[in-house]
Amino acid sequence: MMSRIASSIGKGLFAGVAGTALMTVSSTIEMKARDRSGSSAPADAAGKVLGVQPRNPEGKARFATAVHWGYGTGWGAVRGLIGAAGITGPAATLMHFGVVWATEMVMLPSLGVAPPVTEQAPLETGIDAWHHLVYASATNVVYELLDR
Repeated sequence: MMSRIASSIGKGLFAGVAGTALMTVSSTIEMKARDRSGSSAPADAAGKVLGVQPRNPEGKARFATAVHWGYGTGWGAVRGLIGAAGITGPAATLMHFGVVWATEMVMLPSLGVAPPVTEQAPLETGIDAWHHLVYASATNVVYELLDR
């Protein structure tokens, strides 16, 4: 039982890296198409929680990248636990998406780094949901390939 859980978490971590890579592609394309810069909210939240404040723009960019990849990889472990519970396919994708996105919707406003979803433009909320769905879908595909 414990080895199954550990194996599932390990596969989930690898899948989380892949999901983060696809989410990075998705958000990069969207940012270029809309001529906008990336959000600092995830790095600002991590900085608050960890007590880390980069000293210059280069440090802030490095920290944001580390947070992005660490966060996405870490959430892959949750996909592994979903798999260990025997949930697969679209149900696993939707469950993973829901947990990841709902956590963001609560955590970022509670830390004061993003407005609540009720104060965001619907287009921005939809775009954010899209990127998280890309992440959860890619993570699920890779997890299920690894779990064969």
